[in-house]
Amino acid sequence: MNVTRATFDEVMVPNYNPANMVPVRGEGSRVWDQDGAEYIDFAGGIAVNVLGHSHPALVKALTEQGSKLWHLSNVFTNEPALRLAKKLTEATFAERVYFANSGAESNEAALKLARRYALEKFGEEKNEIIAFNKGFHGRTFFTVTVGGQAAYSDGFGPKPGAVVHCDYNDLAAFEKLISDKTCAVMMEPLQGEGGIISPDPDFVKGVRELCDKHNALLIFDEVQSGVGRTGKLYAYMGLDVTPDILTTAKSLGGGFPIGAMLTTAEIAAHLKAGTHGSTYGGNPLACAVAEAALDVVNTPEVLNGVIEKENLFRELLGEINTKYNVFEEIRGQGLLLGAALNKDYEGRARDFLVASANEKLMCLVAGANVVRFAPSLIISEEEIRDGMARFERAVASVVNA
Repeated sequence: MNVTRATFDEVMVPNYNPANMVPVRGEGSRVWDQDGAEYIDFAGGIAVNVLGHSHPALVKALTEQGSKLWHLSNVFTNEPALRLAKKLTEATFAERVYFANSGAESNEAALKLARRYALEKFGEEKNEIIAFNKGFHGRTFFTVTVGGQAAYSDGFGPKPGAVVHCDYNDLAAFEKLISDKTCAVMMEPLQGEGGIISPDPDFVKGVRELCDKHNALLIFDEVQSGVGRTGKLYAYMGLDVTPDILTTAKSLGGGFPIGAMLTTAEIAAHLKAGTHGSTYGGNPLACAVAEAALDVVNTPEVLNGVIEKENLFRELLGEINTKYNVFEEIRGQGLLLGAALNKDYEGRARDFLVASANEKLMCLVAGANVVRFAPSLIISEEEIRDGMARFERAVASVVNA
């Protein structure tokens, strides 16, 4: 059957507006479309393709597991899920793991667990959740309400209650908001969709201390910042702060859908049998691929390489900015970076994205004012330089339009 971009408009719900080209094949950090045109991938499926496209270790894990066992209900467990959970607990603060299919589902589980924990330990009055403006935690109705961008949650009827928001990096405002009624605080240790905003280390430590003071659980949403993205396996490891619950997805499966919630044994005990579940959570195929991805990423070679690649991105973006003066600053950590536009180009991030696509470069935006880069952690120096040359041409086309 012959399909094209026009087929999308004929058969798909119009909640997306995909590019005109249709990718058909990828290898490493290069992608080819239906016409055979080659693109450099600085988007990584929105921080998902942690090892690029068709990485041999992931292909091997998928094909080997695919010939053994695809799916089981959670009446049973399976070897890939157990191996992956053991490796995640060995590599992090966590003692227990819950598997889901996505970041939103992982966050939904974290929020439900926090509410149940507070109810059983402190009573039903302790139910308030604090999150942060510009935060993003998924598209289920609970998670999108907790996310600090009302435009995503408005227009769907009454929202879940007892959810309040505070400005990120404003410890004084947070201190006024938190109370003994607070059951949990959900935050990204590096805000992604909200504009690639790094946390002030003292702010994160202050949030941790106030959570402890008020017996509130601290949930770190590491769906975008996790699995090596910042040069640490998880971003919390570079902040000297440990959460009570951590969620992870995106890069965890290297492109295969999987999410996980990590926590301590004491907290996990409050999700007793039957209180929560997922048909596909812990799927053998997903867990086998994720285990292979984790084995590759969680090595000094890859994690140290992320910082080296970040430095090259910053250097080349600086050279482009010296010529064209379009960026106010380069934000972020590791290979989750944002080029924030200055006042002369305010609100025009999408123009740079479209121009990049015209130059055969795949990149992202994070709001209207930030061009976002989230490539493979093992992208080569040659591919970075090639992609940045394309991005420079895109910048020039916008500036000279």
